[in-house]
Amino acid sequence: MVPPALTPKAQYCPMIRTSLPSPSQPQKSMKKQLDHIAILVKNTDEALKFYQETLGLEYKLSEIIEEVGVRLTHLDMGTIDLQLVEPLSDDHPLAEQLRERGEHLHHLCLKVDDVPTEMKSWPERGLSAKNPKPHRGPNGRAAAFIAPSSTRGVQWEITAAPK
Repeated sequence: MVPPALTPKAQYCPMIRTSLPSPSQPQKSMKKQLDHIAILVKNTDEALKFYQETLGLEYKLSEIIEEVGVRLTHLDMGTIDLQLVEPLSDDHPLAEQLRERGEHLHHLCLKVDDVPTEMKSWPERGLSAKNPKPHRGPNGRAAAFIAPSSTRGVQWEITAAPK
């Protein structure tokens, strides 16, 4: 099939074989560098046996974030990390997810320059924050989740190095 002629306001999308309208005004974009992929796990030590011994991923760091109630463990996958997320209590909301769905992909995280600045730009993009303020991530990094209701159901996080 030959794509239809494209006008300056349309983009060809081969997956659905049609032209899609371009945004009326280009949006200032977040950096598109993936920082990590997070997997929700029941037990980090057990999960590490698989990710290190079977997949050969190298351990980078592990930190308990008390105020969030999770243990975050990072493994090196080259240009991005794999983050294992383990809830620290049985009554944690993530523990409920584990009971319902088992271990699974939890979120994707983008690296940005400044988390509060990015969060301020979200309403103009149709995005909303899961929580109004950033939370602490590993190594003193700031982080924030975008509400999945504004990301087509996918859990996205942003993070930035400490300043």
